[in-house]
Amino acid sequence: MTKSPRRKRPALNKDLIATEAMALVDEGGLDALSFRALGKRMGCEAMSLYHYFPSKQHLLDALVSICLAETPVPPPGQPWRDRMRTLCLRYRETAIRHAAFAPVLFTHRLNHAEGLAWLDRVVGIFDGSDLPHSRRAALFRVLSYYLTGASLDESLGYAKGPSAAEPVPLEDAKRDFPHIMGVGAHFGRENHLAFFEEGLDLILDWIEREI
Repeated sequence: MTKSPRRKRPALNKDLIATEAMALVDEGGLDALSFRALGKRMGCEAMSLYHYFPSKQHLLDALVSICLAETPVPPPGQPWRDRMRTLCLRYRETAIRHAAFAPVLFTHRLNHAEGLAWLDRVVGIFDGSDLPHSRRAALFRVLSYYLTGASLDESLGYAKGPSAAEPVPLEDAKRDFPHIMGVGAHFGRENHLAFFEEGLDLILDWIEREI
């Protein structure tokens, strides 16, 4: 009886390692990511991974770069508003897709080469306007606050947060707190995208008045 040939393990490279690391985080959360766990997943020694990523921070930088690559900035040639709106929707989708990695994505300073290049393209959407850098900074920051906060809420937020030790029974809450319970009935995931787009358009309307 002849043995079936063993499958050859793909040669290690940075892209493959980062892709598998992101899959590990997506499946098990940030706490699941270690060189030992990643090596086991890839069928190699953990030490061999350090040849490509000298530290865990180097690996996290690569995962941030994956998220940015999945969130391309629309190229010039379209109206600025269409470009910015598309970008914001893409960022939200990336954050939800990699919810377990979102805390790193939201707080990373993006001061590595890929991060700075991505930010430069984002701010470049305002090119063609007469706005001074100080005003571009204000508009960019306000939009960033909304985008990050909304993406944080949808990827990790309120619905997944800790509950009170003794939550108020639903019927009691409806009786005693009718205002919040009335609107709360509409907070379901099926309305998230519509709410996000409404808030985004309000901010873009405000920006458009200045450009």
